[in-house]
Amino acid sequence: MLGFVLGTGEGREILREVNKFTEDIVVSTATTYGGELLKEYKVKHMNTKPLDLEGFKNFIKEWNIKVFVDASHPYAGEASKTVIKACKEENIKYIRYERESYFDKVDYKQIIRLDSYEELKEALKDIKGNILNTTGSNNALLINSLGLENRVIHRVLPSYTVIKKLTEGGITLDNIIAIKGPFGKAINDGIIKEYNIKAIITKDSGKEGGVEEKVNSAIENNAKIILINKPKVDYGTVFNNLKDLILYLKEV
Repeated sequence: MLGFVLGTGEGREILREVNKFTEDIVVSTATTYGGELLKEYKVKHMNTKPLDLEGFKNFIKEWNIKVFVDASHPYAGEASKTVIKACKEENIKYIRYERESYFDKVDYKQIIRLDSYEELKEALKDIKGNILNTTGSNNALLINSLGLENRVIHRVLPSYTVIKKLTEGGITLDNIIAIKGPFGKAINDGIIKEYNIKAIITKDSGKEGGVEEKVNSAIENNAKIILINKPKVDYGTVFNNLKDLILYLKEV
């Protein structure tokens, strides 16, 4: 049995390819929404609740998982560490799959790399002007709590729950752009110009996540990129290419 921890981005792509040669698959996602997006694929079981260490160990034993593929969000470092530990304690193979880093290939001197959101205040102190946060609603309230001198505009999903959370947390509607990405360069250009953006806070979400268009717009409009680095995790075996992952899984 193959086990998968999936985020919504890569999940559909992975299951589409794996279903071409097997249905002996069990999947764990962190949310019911994530499970709904994957329900069209053939799997033996779909867990849609967050699991702790014991939860993952029980999941492995119950379904007799031999190989566990972790394709969770690259910034879900603690979740990956939990899966790694569960696999080690149950003596099964752990495989990491994630998008190749886009920023490793970017030569742009206006990129400022940070290891945490708490470093933003120091990083932004010499930047005069508005900041665009594109790291999602889960980080918007944290950024808002830092007491930055800059006006920060948060680009988030157009969800009632998200907007309610942000406004109740003290972020005004004037500082919220609710729109679903990823976006082409024209939309990024328009937002940068309309809001007079001088720096963009982003994650390394890979080319598929629209980060290339974001960086190109920043370069053209002379805006800095504030990159929040991925958490450092010792994954062991890592695949960045889906074809290579599928070839490996066919052999196990």
